[in-house]
Amino acid sequence: MERTIEVLRTVLPVLLMLMIGMLCRRRRLVSREGVNALKSVVVNITLPAVLLKAFATTRYTFMDVVIPLLMFAVCFIAWALGRAAGRALGMTSRFVPFLTTGFEAGMLGYALFNMLYGAARTAEFARIDLGQVLFVFTLYKVLLGMEGREKADMGRLLKEMALSPIIIAIAAGVLLGATGLYQRLVPSGVGGIFDACADFVSAPTSAIILLTIGYDLVLGDIPWASTVKVVALRFAIMMLLRTALIALLGIMWPSSALSVSTLAAIAGFAVLAAIGA
Repeated sequence: MERTIEVLRTVLPVLLMLMIGMLCRRRRLVSREGVNALKSVVVNITLPAVLLKAFATTRYTFMDVVIPLLMFAVCFIAWALGRAAGRALGMTSRFVPFLTTGFEAGMLGYALFNMLYGAARTAEFARIDLGQVLFVFTLYKVLLGMEGREKADMGRLLKEMALSPIIIAIAAGVLLGATGLYQRLVPSGVGGIFDACADFVSAPTSAIILLTIGYDLVLGDIPWASTVKVVALRFAIMMLLRTALIALLGIMWPSSALSVSTLAAIAGFAVLAAIGA
């Protein structure tokens, strides 16, 4: 009974916010412009607050360098596998490989991960997400431009990265955490004030994200045949890479360098990646 209650405590809030989002669309309680504004609030304000605290409060180790680099490689391999498998399976759209890589962490992953594993473990998800964020802002956009026969403008890409609130928040969080500055602020009480401000700003993130997803969720508009094929391909690729990644980490650190919680975070991220195309 306790297990059932725990599951309901996790699942029902998600379903409730999705249904509220759908109700807002059907009853026109919120306009399309309003939903776009809510998405902008998440991407530019509340999610950066989540990432700022997550990276500031992380205790940095060698794994915090290795994991993002591995995730960057995973994203590229997923694109390459998607490209090869798409051609082999006769999928004609040139965008298939771009749908088999990258993860919707910002507008889906963080909301679900926090509800499943708790906000206290956001940092584990964030360090995994960092590798794919860097991939999306760099190589992904270059590959997408090449597919569209466009010349990659590295200056523009770097400018977009530098001005992105998410990248700025990650950089600031890493600076506070890696230098030990955040820990030095804790005894004075300033660290507590920082936490309180970050928590207050980031509090509505999950609810807003799920509401906007529910608003956009129009099942009748989905081309199910082609969508199911791409999702199945993505799921297969992500499960393959998840297995290979955990095996590789087990070989590199056979004793205990990877905690059970970090492995759970990687597995959770893989599942979210597979369903978040």
